[in-house]
Order: sequence, then structure tokens, then C-alpha cells
Amino acid sequence: MTVILLRHGVSASNTARTLAGRSAGVDLTDRGREQAQAVAARLGALPIEHIAHSPLERCVRTVAPLAEKLGLDPEPDDALLEVDYGEWTGRALDELVKEPLWKVVQRHASGAVFPAGEGLAQVQQRAVAAIRARDRALAEQRGRDVLWVACSHGDVIKSVLADAFGIHLDGFQRIVVEPASISVVRYTPTAPYVWRLNDTGADLSALAATAEQRSEQRAGPVPGGEVGAAASTDNGNADRPDSRSE
Repeated sequence: MTVILLRHGVSASNTARTLAGRSAGVDLTDRGREQAQAVAARLGALPIEHIAHSPLERCVRTVAPLAEKLGLDPEPDDALLEVDYGEWTGRALDELVKEPLWKVVQRHASGAVFPAGEGLAQVQQRAVAAIRARDRALAEQRGRDVLWVACSHGDVIKSVLADAFGIHLDGFQRIVVEPASISVVRYTPTAPYVWRLNDTGADLSALAATAEQRSEQRAGPVPGGEVGAAASTDNGNADRPDSRSE
């Protein structure tokens, strides 16, 4: 099974440099709506059969154009919700960066628990479990490989990718997931493989491979990593305030 992890487009909170968290009514900006249309154009030609998404408005708005183009009914999933940042919700990033917990979040994420909120380890546990469970369910329902989309939030997606890469959660801030980017994970019986990372414009035609072609790839990547190689981005912003996601 292959899941396209889609981060929502630019939101009003992104531009205001605040931590939206689970705040209601945080919509996409004009740029975010443009990105949602661009996502529909990019992914609309792929054989996507299912769309799941965080119930928050910015994710609902991001998947709407794609769902309309594909004729699919998107399914909200609470397990894909943004991190519960507790008392940090709604605060300015310029303030939060001064908090002692900020460095813990950046360098020891597995030990970070937001005041009156949840811990990042909990986030990874629920998000990975949700992705894998839905993946299994789709496989059982269809009896074959399925290409599907999960639209969520930056930290949630990064935690899923850390699991797919087999790296400790403490290293997840090294992964960059920009608004409206896609990251693609192919789950096999033996291991997950990351096909795309923080992709905002590369050719996606390889994702339309037939089930037979995909079954041949279960043996894993060839030496050098040419099979399923990810187009990664490292812009060195892991410790900057704007690296926080929402």
C-alpha cells in the first residue's frame, strides 16, 4: 500500500506566526487555497482511491479540490489531528522560542510534553497506528494495492516519516515538511520505504505504477537507493521558530 502524506496549505496562523494547534476556524490564506488547487492538479491524474484527513478546517479545505476532481468523499480521522499543544495553543512563536521547553521539543522530542496538552511520543504513536491501520483496512477491503492520501499537519507527518525511516523520534526535527508538500511512504510486509519527502513539484508519474510493478519493488531498493529514492530538502531551519508546524 502507498500513502501520500499531504500537509495542509499555508494557513492564517502560518502567516501570523502563531501556533494554531487545534484552534477552530483557522482557514487557509489565499496562497493556501492556491496550493490546494495546485495539489489537485498534481495528484488528480493518479489512481488515488481514498482520502483521509484531519478534521481541522485547514486540512478540510486543502483536500476539497482534490476530492472533487477525483469524485471521492474525504473521511475525517481524529487520529490525524494536529498536536494538542495545550497552553501553547494560539501563542506567538516569538514568545514560545524563549520557553525552556522549546529546546526540549527541538532536541529531545520523545521527552517533550506540552503543558495541559499531549506529548510528541503520544502523537507519533497515534499517527503511525492510524496510518498503518487504515493501510491494512484498505488492503483487506480491496484485496490489492491501493494509493491513498492522508492530509495532516507538520509535526504529525514528520513523526510518521521518522517511523518510516526507522529513526528515533528525537531526530524528527531534521525532517522538513512544508505547507502543501507531499511525502510518500510505501508500506510492504517487511518494511516501509520512503519514496518522496517534502515534495512540492517533482514528477509523480512513478506512483501510477501497476500493482504488478509495485509487487516487484517489495524486495527493497537496489544498492545506491535508486528505487524509491526520496527527493529530500535540508534548509537548515530545524531550530528556527518558523520550523514549528501547525
